[in-house]
Amino acid sequence: NFVNRELRMAENRIREFRERAGLSQVELARRVRMASTNLNSIEHGRLAPWPKIKRRLARALKTTQAELFPDEKGKSDAE
Repeated sequence: NFVNRELRMAENRIREFRERAGLSQVELARRVRMASTNLNSIEHGRLAPWPKIKRRLARALKTTQAELFPDEKGKSDAE
């Protein structure tokens, strides 16, 4: 499973970066190899992504984890 259901999801900017890149949720989910339903839940703060999914999202959106997850600034992108 790609999502840690026990972690409270902090604010994220995935939707902002995804829309800026012109990607649908389905396309971004395909690029990071996860279900679009899980991506939707992550975007809306209902689920927290595992570190490897955070890395994949940042890579697919050509940004950093710190930019996507501003509440987690100070944590390493190498999580």
